[in-house]
Amino acid sequence: MRTVDVVLPCLDEEKALAGVLGALPAGYRAIVADNGSTDGSPLVAARYGARVVYERRRGYGAAVHAGLLAASAEIVCVLDADGSLDPRELPELVALLDSGATLAVGRRRPRGRGAWPWHARLANTVLATLLRARGAPVHDIAPMRAAQRSALLELGVTDRGFGYPLELLLRAAKANWTIAERDVVYRPRAAGTTSKVTGTVRGTLRAIRDMARAIA
Repeated sequence: MRTVDVVLPCLDEEKALAGVLGALPAGYRAIVADNGSTDGSPLVAARYGARVVYERRRGYGAAVHAGLLAASAEIVCVLDADGSLDPRELPELVALLDSGATLAVGRRRPRGRGAWPWHARLANTVLATLLRARGAPVHDIAPMRAAQRSALLELGVTDRGFGYPLELLLRAAKANWTIAERDVVYRPRAAGTTSKVTGTVRGTLRAIRDMARAIA
């Protein structure tokens, strides 16, 4: 059976983690990159058999990078830990790699009321348009993705904030990677959790700021 490491950047996701980790397919090993949680997220992760790594520097990119460094499998997936994305769809992204893609990304298709706030969807549309203009054939900024670990590290992404996925896609396009996109279901987050990026207009604006820096 193939082993795939799944990096889950995590900040106070105690209420969602059990469901996410419990839904991982066989052979998919969880690496929870804790980014300073003040709840019981690390304890829940350990209880479900996940490897927990701690990244003190705050930021989505910092957590993802810490998880990549801790991974050892040839193929690595990245998945939000808030329960909005279904881990059972990860094998479909990995299958795109087997078919020749260098980077496989999920295009979110919202299902359920409140799954994707208007301000977050608008920001994503604008950013994806800019990405396509720069050679990345995507319609989403890819919170769910799969690639070879070594290739991701060699790409040299430097952003450690919310701009990480955007810089990743820009660098991948510049490196002439084959980027394949697949629809994935996007549901409301687990009850009691709030997105650190798109849960508020303020958070969305902060994310846009970081991503604008990546484009620049």
